[in-house]
Amino acid sequence: MTAQWHLGPLSVGVHNLFVALGVFAALLVFVSEARRRGAVNEQSVVAAAGALIGGAIGMRLTGWVRHMDLSANPTLAQAWQFGSRSILGGLLGAYLGVLIAKRLGGYRGKTGDLFAPAVALGMAIGRIGCHLTEAPGRPTTLPWGIHAPADTPECPGCLAGAAMHPSFLYEIAFQLTAFAVLWWLRPRIGRPGELFVLYVAGYAVFRFFVEFVRANETVWLDLTRPQWFLLPSLLILGFRLWYGYRRGYYRTPAHSQEVPA
Repeated sequence: MTAQWHLGPLSVGVHNLFVALGVFAALLVFVSEARRRGAVNEQSVVAAAGALIGGAIGMRLTGWVRHMDLSANPTLAQAWQFGSRSILGGLLGAYLGVLIAKRLGGYRGKTGDLFAPAVALGMAIGRIGCHLTEAPGRPTTLPWGIHAPADTPECPGCLAGAAMHPSFLYEIAFQLTAFAVLWWLRPRIGRPGELFVLYVAGYAVFRFFVEFVRANETVWLDLTRPQWFLLPSLLILGFRLWYGYRRGYYRTPAHSQEVPA
């Protein structure tokens, strides 16, 4: 059952509330960065709309494909209303949504750098809802292990009262750090699109390793579905970073030359 907060006669889903707050914060950052870059135009609005629509569809569809035996899944209608949501699927859907929206609008420019810091902040806020409503992680003896309510869905450790990794707090810390680093890098990396590449690569590495302490089911060789999804992605991103490094994409432009002493 979805956790609810009651505000007088209103009942608000906790997870959905923080997702909405995260989307709102991301849109504010997106607009701020678009203004700074002089990119507030019809094309950027269309790209943002494509990201929102594609992200919503991607979250639901990839959350629906949870079983190797697809017949064990609910119907698409049931999954859309009650099913789980996949952050990785949402990011992939948002990326495809932007590509489709730009193609339909005939826009060829790069918009990823507008999204990178916005997505990082939005994810940090949205994950608060996950922390408050979902199984936190695998059992741990570390001093910062947390105890979740016994009625947390799909969490045997919660029912047993075990201390568990606060995996969503790990991700919130990563996303806030990523937001700060990306914000600092904005004027320092001039190559269009590279800020987005750095964010996606960083998140892919983080997500692969944090999966070892999350509560997700392992499917083969003690790896989870997200890890199997990420393995080929990490290889591609690793090659892409190496290529960008060799081409000098990540060198800070020199504003002035130092005079030898």
